[in-house]
Amino acid sequence: MLKRYFEFEKFGTNYKTESVAGITTFLAMAYILVVNPMFLTEAGMDYGAVFTATALAAAIGTLIMGLYAKYPIALAPGMGLNAFFAFSVVIGMGIPWETALAGVLVSGLIFIAITAVGIREKIINAIPAELKYAVGAGIGLFITFIGLQNAGLIVADPGTVIGLGNLRDGNVLLAVFGLVITVILMVRGLKGGIFIGMVITAIVGMFVGLIDRPEAVVGSIPSMETTFGAAISNLGGIFTVQMLVVILTFLFVDFFDTAGTLVGVANQAGFLKDGKLPRANKALLSDSAATVVGSILGTSTTTSYVESTSGVAAGGRTGFASVVTAGLFLLALFFSPLLSVVTAPVTAPALIIVGVLMVSALGKIDWGKFEIAVPAFLTIIMMPLTYSIATGIAIGFIFYPITMLVKGRGKEIHPIMYGLFIIFILYFVFLAE
Repeated sequence: MLKRYFEFEKFGTNYKTESVAGITTFLAMAYILVVNPMFLTEAGMDYGAVFTATALAAAIGTLIMGLYAKYPIALAPGMGLNAFFAFSVVIGMGIPWETALAGVLVSGLIFIAITAVGIREKIINAIPAELKYAVGAGIGLFITFIGLQNAGLIVADPGTVIGLGNLRDGNVLLAVFGLVITVILMVRGLKGGIFIGMVITAIVGMFVGLIDRPEAVVGSIPSMETTFGAAISNLGGIFTVQMLVVILTFLFVDFFDTAGTLVGVANQAGFLKDGKLPRANKALLSDSAATVVGSILGTSTTTSYVESTSGVAAGGRTGFASVVTAGLFLLALFFSPLLSVVTAPVTAPALIIVGVLMVSALGKIDWGKFEIAVPAFLTIIMMPLTYSIATGIAIGFIFYPITMLVKGRGKEIHPIMYGLFIIFILYFVFLAE
């Protein structure tokens, strides 16, 4: 029955492949269970409550995506959005975290409304195919950059902005070891090579003393008493100009981060048909619903995760992979001590390899046409350089109408792209910091 529902035969997959993919995605993004509470505690929230809210939001959102949209895409509170929530909104603007959560809730409800009437799907489908390929390739470079940074191979440098890390550092060497092992497994064509590489790296890390062995296997689930429902009870505080700006920023970043992630994952998995994403509306509704659920539980914006590409690289093609990932997030509530072994050197190689797989989209872009090459290149390069998928999309999409009009190809531009051109310019003028 499950095979038929998820169309295993159509996608040439099976339970084993989908399960390995789901596990791989979970391991690649399990860091959020530690990092998100660390960020939100800076805003005055309780660590334990945020941990539980993070795991539940990820589990519920990913389950909706798997069962309803049937995509191998996992969701969790978004990086960048949680930093904006904690440091810009709460600390910078002095807005109570309860009111900020209400802002997240409202942004999620607005998303559900505009998704239900098909606006989000129309926008995504209006994006030219070559810019969609650029988004996929840009995300590949972006997550490779994140992987290199997490590995310690790329570090901040006051003279050159970035530079090579300390190759004598044990954690850096562990990440390099993991990368080499994963590359060998992938070259040999071993299915689940990314996941196996992560397991081997974690075991070696514990063996040489670079990763602490977990002190326990099972732990108690922290209470969400302080965060659960706070968003609903503080809706009255959102009716200010300041909160309007906050909600608009949540909307903008989540919209285009999600759009970019969906296109990138779909492109890698071969889901795009004539440049369009099947069941796009269902995927977008799943993402919107996850944001609403997450805000009520007590966490910042929940969104689709680019790390889902690691599961796709491991062979995941159906929503069953997401069901597996969702189940692991639920289990994580009980086995939180084990998550201590999923450190940056363990996940970094997976992100780097996934980046390698995703940049293959570069070959589908017509670089011989300068009016296409410029916006595509800017979309790709600005994602890692600005550390933002949404910003990369915005800059590339601003240049697209300009180059096409100058070339005399204005009639080929979808009217929605002109609208996005104006919106992105207004975003940089009024909202971007």
